[in-house]
Amino acid sequence: MTMEFHPVIEGLAAVLLLVGAFFLLVGAIGLVRLPDFFMRLHAPTKASTLGIGGLLLASMLLAAAQGRAGFAELLITLFVFVTAPVSANMMAQAALHLRVPGKVVPPDDAVPERQSS
Repeated sequence: MTMEFHPVIEGLAAVLLLVGAFFLLVGAIGLVRLPDFFMRLHAPTKASTLGIGGLLLASMLLAAAQGRAGFAELLITLFVFVTAPVSANMMAQAALHLRVPGKVVPPDDAVPERQSS
């Protein structure tokens, strides 16, 4: 059983898929090509969040055209948009704490000293 979609909905979904794929590609290239940890952390978290958002919006659009609510896609979108920045922030804080070399290193008094147990 095949489902026929309106050409406008198919076109909009195709554009969203292409935009999402473009941002995912930019994030992947940034992860490979950027020189240090902090820059490599920035590229995939920002670009991939937009890429996944585009793909999930296309999926929600096609789900709505089929008569489904697209609730699963909405939950995935919210989960990704909340967890990606939080995880990137936590990794950046850990890298600052461990003094991972990068182009931007805070002064010594800005990073709390390690507490010995």
